[in-house]
Amino acid sequence: MPALPAVSVIMPVLDEERHLRSSVRHILEQEYDGELEVVIALGPSADRTDEIAAELVREDPRVHTVPNPTGRTPAALNAAIKASRHPVVVRVDGHGMLSPDYIATAVRLLEETGAQNVGGIMHAEGENDWEHAVAAAMTSKIGVGNAAFHTGGEAGPAETVYLGVFRRAALEQQGGYNEEFIRAQDWELNFRIREAGGLIWFSPELKVQYRPRPSVRALAKQYKDYGRWRHVVARYHQGSINLRYLAPPAAVCAIAAGVVVGAALTPLGFVVPAGYVAAIVAGSVPAGRGLPLKARLQIPVALATMHMSWGFGFLTSPRSLARKVIASRRPAVHTAA
Repeated sequence: MPALPAVSVIMPVLDEERHLRSSVRHILEQEYDGELEVVIALGPSADRTDEIAAELVREDPRVHTVPNPTGRTPAALNAAIKASRHPVVVRVDGHGMLSPDYIATAVRLLEETGAQNVGGIMHAEGENDWEHAVAAAMTSKIGVGNAAFHTGGEAGPAETVYLGVFRRAALEQQGGYNEEFIRAQDWELNFRIREAGGLIWFSPELKVQYRPRPSVRALAKQYKDYGRWRHVVARYHQGSINLRYLAPPAAVCAIAAGVVVGAALTPLGFVVPAGYVAAIVAGSVPAGRGLPLKARLQIPVALATMHMSWGFGFLTSPRSLARKVIASRRPAVHTAA
């Protein structure tokens, strides 16, 4: 039986003192018999992240760190790729927890499918009532539509996947991540891989536990950034937009219009925002099954925060940002015949 390929796990981290140690432990305890290394790219954190990372380096020779002075995720990923050595590259975030057989399953899928990148489900799990509510919202169709990496689905080719397990050759061929994409850098890299003829593969066998943002404010910022950068992607590649992405900005516009009409002309205008509130309250009931009452009561707040923040970010995304990103466009690099 041939030896299993050696694996490099790359981690971009910034202000991750709460979860970093647990995330790295989930990597080092993988049920995988091949060689393994972890490369942590350290941004300018304001908490104990660097101290914890240094402890991890001292405790296990498989763990290494590299600096990422910009703090930007794509720059961190490129720095970690450059510092790593092995033919399979696994991306993990500082608040992601790999399932025990994640790497073994991903390596098998790379071999079976011939894909350049495989990925699976972003399985949100909370540690308190608010985080349980956010996790329920993030894994429900009323929260994220039909996104397979949130809600699950059948294995098959995909436009993009959560995080990703790559063949190093594909990363090096495409020159790594485009560092102008502060968000959505995974989508842009996978777009180039697909343009070059490579396969991106989604499988529900792959699961990463994800820790949601710990407050309404943090969740709002996260989803505003998501919406802002999804509009950049839409301008970068016009064929990438669909109704799921247009739903939140449409809801923001409709609710704003309803409030204005209701306040200025007729109370009938308030039917629109009232209808939205009724819809998310009703949708939160199945999403919250099995959760404590305090968590269930917060699901509508999480849903509204996600929808409104995403929609606001999408609507206010400046064209100048898209122009800057488009100017940095990297053509897909095809393998020489």
